[in-house]
Amino acid sequence: MTVLSPADAERLRQAFLQCREIQGTLRQQLEAYAAAGREIFPAYASAVDRLVARLGENGGGETAPRPGETMPPFVLPDEAGRLVSLQSCLFRGPVAVMFFRGHWCPYCRLNVRAVIKAQQRIDAAGGAIVAIMPELQAFTQQFKSDAGATFPVLTDLDNGYALSLNLAIWLGREIQQLLAHQDLASFHGNDGWVLPIPAAFVVGRDGLVKARFVDPDFRKRMEIDDLVEALRQAAAQDS
Repeated sequence: MTVLSPADAERLRQAFLQCREIQGTLRQQLEAYAAAGREIFPAYASAVDRLVARLGENGGGETAPRPGETMPPFVLPDEAGRLVSLQSCLFRGPVAVMFFRGHWCPYCRLNVRAVIKAQQRIDAAGGAIVAIMPELQAFTQQFKSDAGATFPVLTDLDNGYALSLNLAIWLGREIQQLLAHQDLASFHGNDGWVLPIPAAFVVGRDGLVKARFVDPDFRKRMEIDDLVEALRQAAAQDS
């Protein structure tokens, strides 16, 4: 089994830094990093392709809440240990509930950075953001601090909430071996190797899903313009 060498790890780090500075859309940044990853660590890219195909065949994420359906409630601890509920998030207006794989994931880091750069637009649209990750508090703190986020980052320990939405997936032995350089057991407090499908749900104050993005391919995320527009429309419906 191919493992990531220190030299290739550094090449990936440099590729991430370069892609992060691309003056384009989030999709362009993600695609550029995916292309770099395929060149630098092809074994992992191919394994991800097989994982995505397997998830697609099994309908991964298909039954997650759709527009018009109720978003199931949650009460989860934030990065400071305070309990945060969906109801409290919706007190002032619509919220985008966003699932991230972890602080270590470069695609999540690109995603959250793009969200933060759009924070003024999100505020102007009348919306808010809440992030959910399967990591322990120390790592949600790190994710929030590294990103400079102002919104809460919640811990979904053991992916309980993600499971209830049909978003939790087992990565499989192949991915586990290829990601052995990441200490997911320490990040999660378990050795299950289960992650959420990255997803975004725009929820109105009435608790109904107004828009969603769910894709088993974690290399793809909801475009920022689509996120902002969905929040704007949800806020308009609430007024």
